[in-house]
Amino acid sequence: MIEKQEIFTLLNGAIKMRTSCYNPTSDAVWLAALPCAEPETVLDVGIGSGGVSLCLQHHFPNAKITGIDLSPAMLNACSDNMKLNKYQFDLINEDIFTWSTEQTFDLVITNPPYFVGTPSRSNPDAHHNADLTRWIRRSLARVKPRGYICVVIDAARMAEVVRIIAKSCGHVTIIPLFGTKQVAERVLVRGRLGTNGASVVHLGYPMNYDPILRDGLTIEKILSNIRA
Repeated sequence: MIEKQEIFTLLNGAIKMRTSCYNPTSDAVWLAALPCAEPETVLDVGIGSGGVSLCLQHHFPNAKITGIDLSPAMLNACSDNMKLNKYQFDLINEDIFTWSTEQTFDLVITNPPYFVGTPSRSNPDAHHNADLTRWIRRSLARVKPRGYICVVIDAARMAEVVRIIAKSCGHVTIIPLFGTKQVAERVLVRGRLGTNGASVVHLGYPMNYDPILRDGLTIEKILSNIRA
């Protein structure tokens, strides 16, 4: 029997994580690379074991990150991973659908539970078959005026997310991520609340793109190099 390794890494070893009931995929690394400027305050909706926020903190060391999750097990795993990387987040054990707060953030990031199917036995507290429209609306409600929302979503559900974000955001940026087939598997979506800037659709990247996954560049850094 092959034993699972206790610790794995992201960003070519820059981020360490303990193996848990939910381990982040490349989606987390891509989402963390999406913000176009360093925020002062960040909310990670559905922080899980912390993959997105850990990578985001690596990119933006001065950002103050808050994570919310319904699952105590996930928050425990996230806390362990924070200690492993010597980072500090504020963790909130609440349901984003019922969380009562007036607090808003410069940046809200989320990798929403877009899969439909049987709930996981390993993490029974987590959202399953969630109302995606409501999830994105609740996330948008926590964005400061002229702040940003960043989302990674399955390509099959992209239209639902873009429609909601475009109603209240400008400067909507859409970046498709391609697997082995010639169709996008995931889509990154970014919008700026309360603005009316034009939308942009980028050419897209392969999901296994090393400058993001291994070299630790942000998308803005890559685009800046292209512009130069």
